[in-house]
Amino acid sequence: MVDRAGTYERIWAVVRRIPRGRVATYGQVAALAGFPTQPRLAGYALHALPEGSTVPWQRVVNAQGRISTGRGQPGGELPQRFRLEEEGVEFDGRGRISLERFGWKPE
Repeated sequence: MVDRAGTYERIWAVVRRIPRGRVATYGQVAALAGFPTQPRLAGYALHALPEGSTVPWQRVVNAQGRISTGRGQPGGELPQRFRLEEEGVEFDGRGRISLERFGWKPE
C-alpha cells in the first residue's frame, strides 16, 4: 500500500523550497522528493493540495517550461501565469519560461 499522505508531504516540502521568481519542473520536484522516475506523482500531489494551502504550486511547470493545465481548458493556465508574472517570471511569445534563466537550481 502506498502512503499517499507521506508521499505528497515530501513533494509539497520540495515545492515550498522553490524561491519566489523561480520555477522547477515536475520531474525535478519528483526527483528531489525521492521519486526520480515519477514526475506525474508531483502533478497529482499538487492537484491534491487542500483549499487555502500556502504551497507555491504555481512555481512548478513542465519540462518544456510551459504551464500544464492537465485538461487543456482554454485559459486554464492564466491563474498560474498571472501568479508567476507577479513574481517576475517572464514568458516568451509561445508561452514558455526560460528554464535556463528562471529555473531553480537547489544547492
